[in-house]
Amino acid sequence: MLIRPATPADVPSVLPMVAKICALHEAWDSAKYGFLPNPELRYEKWLSRIASSASLDAPPQRDRNIFLVAEAENKQVVAFLVATVEREIPIYRLQEYAFLHDLWVEEEYRQAGIAKAMVMQAIERFNSIGVKQIRLDTTVANEAARRLFSSCGFRVSTIEMLIELG
Repeated sequence: MLIRPATPADVPSVLPMVAKICALHEAWDSAKYGFLPNPELRYEKWLSRIASSASLDAPPQRDRNIFLVAEAENKQVVAFLVATVEREIPIYRLQEYAFLHDLWVEEEYRQAGIAKAMVMQAIERFNSIGVKQIRLDTTVANEAARRLFSSCGFRVSTIEMLIELG
């Protein structure tokens, strides 16, 4: 399995996976993840912009975001990871952190170490450019993701709670 930086040409292959991850999140918690119609199309410009500038070989000052894809032997894109560097609000010592927005592996390619390899590449890249912390959110229903991220060194930090009003 080849894991590589995404290019703008990969975005159309990633969008159906974005639709799947959005549908899964909405099924788990529609109050938290109540998407507008066709959320994958809303990702298109954002992913294209990141793919145009993100590269594992890019100098740190060029771009600090990560967009990876995994290619099967037949060159089909079967997984993706997208993470960005975000500014922290100015009350904390930490000024910035990376945020892992999305990680998806097509079902028939799961349990092969692809997700872990992608996360570890992202961790290595962020470490190499001086980012001191990576954060992510995962739903309470997603035990598999929590096991994966724990195996990569992540720990539980906060627990978000929600109440629906009106």
